Formats: sequence, C-alpha cells, structure tokens
Amino acid sequence: QVQLVESGGGLVQAGGSLRLSCAASGRTFSGYTMGWFRQAPGKEREFVAAISWSGASTYAADSVKGRFTISRDNAKNTVYLQMNSMKREDTAVYYCAGKRYGGDWFSSSSYDYWGQGTQVTVSS
Repeated sequence: QVQLVESGGGLVQAGGSLRLSCAASGRTFSGYTMGWFRQAPGKEREFVAAISWSGASTYAADSVKGRFTISRDNAKNTVYLQMNSMKREDTAVYYCAGKRYGGDWFSSSSYDYWGQGTQVTVSS
C-alpha cells in the first residue's frame, strides 16, 4: 500500500507559478511510475504529466507542455509538479497518482494509488 499526500495548491494570478508536491509513504516509492492528473468542475479527470520510476522519462499533456515540469526525488519519496505561465484553464483539483505495472501512463484507470487532491485556482 502506498499513501500519497499532495500539497502546494492555492490561488495564483495568471502568468504566475506554483509548485505542487506529493509525498509518498508505505511501499517502495522508487519502483512506481508517478503521475499528475487534474479535474476541473464539470469535467472528467485528465492526464497532466507522468515520470518513470528512475526519473529518466517524462511525459506531459500537450495543454501543459513547455509550462509544467514533473520531477521526483526518490530519496525524499516525493514527486513534484512545477507549474509556470499558468492560465485560468489550469484551474482544477490536482491529484497525484502512482502505478507499478501494466497500463499506459495517460489513463487514470492504470494507476493504483491516489492522493486526496489539492485545489489550484488561477485568477485573471
């Protein structure tokens, strides 16, 4: 079992930056692919970014590519999402998720463990 706790959400102006953190506890964190998803009101949960267990490979959705960066520190059991040049459409609850085997990186159904989410609001 892996427990995930997100932090770092809040209110930011358009064009600003935030860094989300996701602290993991429980089973060996380093063996898990980690992802960030988000869900805006009235919309389905969508993929934002993911990172391999080693950190060598990362993927980001087209909507955030060039603005958001995912990273991890296995020594600290933490994964990060650096969000720059933020837009109003980035407003959502952001979730951290972890997967071990199987499935693709982009589908929420592939992930086994989820955090409780952290609210990010971008104002104009």
